[in-house]
Amino acid sequence: MGEAVSSKRYTPEERTLYREKLAENLELFDTYLRHAEFKSAGTIGLELELNLVDEDNQPSLRNKEVLGDLDDEFQSEIGGFNLELNHPVLQVAGRGLKTLESGVADRLARAKRAAEAKGLKVASIGTLPTLTTQFLKHDPWMTEENRYEALSNSVIDARGEFVKIELDGEETYRQEFADIAPESSCTSMQLHLQVAPNKFAEAWNASQAIAAAQVAVSANSPLFVGHKLWHESRIPVFGQSIDTRTPELVTQGVRPRVWFGERWITSVFDLFEENVRYFPPLLPEIKDFVEFSEADAPKLFELNLHNGTVWRWNRPIYDAGDNGAHIRVENRLLPAGPTPVDMVADAAFYYGLAEFLVGENRPVWSRMSFAEAEENFFACAKEGITARVTWPKIGHIAVSDLVIDVLIPQARRGLRRLNIDKDVIEEYMSIIEGRAEGKANGATWQLRMLDHLAPASRPNSPERREALKAMMDAYLENQASGRPVHTWDVPA
Repeated sequence: MGEAVSSKRYTPEERTLYREKLAENLELFDTYLRHAEFKSAGTIGLELELNLVDEDNQPSLRNKEVLGDLDDEFQSEIGGFNLELNHPVLQVAGRGLKTLESGVADRLARAKRAAEAKGLKVASIGTLPTLTTQFLKHDPWMTEENRYEALSNSVIDARGEFVKIELDGEETYRQEFADIAPESSCTSMQLHLQVAPNKFAEAWNASQAIAAAQVAVSANSPLFVGHKLWHESRIPVFGQSIDTRTPELVTQGVRPRVWFGERWITSVFDLFEENVRYFPPLLPEIKDFVEFSEADAPKLFELNLHNGTVWRWNRPIYDAGDNGAHIRVENRLLPAGPTPVDMVADAAFYYGLAEFLVGENRPVWSRMSFAEAEENFFACAKEGITARVTWPKIGHIAVSDLVIDVLIPQARRGLRRLNIDKDVIEEYMSIIEGRAEGKANGATWQLRMLDHLAPASRPNSPERREALKAMMDAYLENQASGRPVHTWDVPA
């Protein structure tokens, strides 16, 4: 989706030609996978989506102004109040994770300075609590770029009716939207892990198996437009925002474009092939077809663009690159925030666990069903750190106990295999341990703070609106301190 597109809508002729190009790309990708050399340096990377807010903590549609004072490590996102930060790739060994933390902190500071020059603030949070239904329905919420308008048009054209957001948690939210505006509320952190093609299936399967635990310990989106819903409301809101299916198609079992998946895989090709077989193109943008040559990695523009409009929580990425092609897993399920040290602790937990699980003789995905992995994922999105999950040889267990007793020790072993310095491992794993032991993360802090400020408030009431503003003041103050979220206080 990062590629610029030329149109806001497409003709049947363009769609037909694009389908042919997709088939050609897929065949070429198959050939290249079987015969070419890929880079497999095991590098990591990170993307972070941010919110711009004004002095009252309301979303500010001035991302283009702020981006004008930043370099090309920052770019727009679909919402006019969103920015995206892109951290350069690096090696994880030694003190690589500390380099990542300082790099994220430095880039966040640059973004904050650029925003402050415009009288604005930057918030790193899964869903901005002060967003309102009225803002998403009536304000010009979208960044003015063809790719975003084309995406919204294509989703609505395919669906043929309004987008419905329906969520039940401590409170209930039901609303229809004329476009995909709710998607702009979903700000995430995306982790990248480069792997050799012959190791991709194991890395992806491992990522799927641990997705639930990742969501549980990192949840930071308990409030959508001021309503107390799921602990990680961003996950269902994102899925419903860009669902191209009518209720009848859902009943028929048509696959959603925001997709956990349905099976363990044996090759990265499985995922690209599923994308082409199951999902009609949303952005049928075409570039000149480049014939395969052994000297150059094929760009596969059409296949990559299509891949960008199937939103797997762990997405396969093929990158032709300038110095040789590579494959990576894009781990997309984590929310933004709260602090750089929190986010890199989440990254350490993921990279360590993925490394450990890939090295097992009898990997976890051979001992649990894919359906169980999916059920765990949505249970943890809903209940967060208090959820219960199913795990091989253990059965039903509190996810916090699973994290403490099983997953943190495994992550530590994986991080040691990656040759990460011992003190770095202990620093980040102690943060994950602190969250699990205290059942405390960004989501629980937000909910406790809101209950402290307005214990009997109702959604959309003046009391709730004032409390959300005050809560965001406290959140941003704590965020600026850099302390991990499980140490944040809520007044007695």
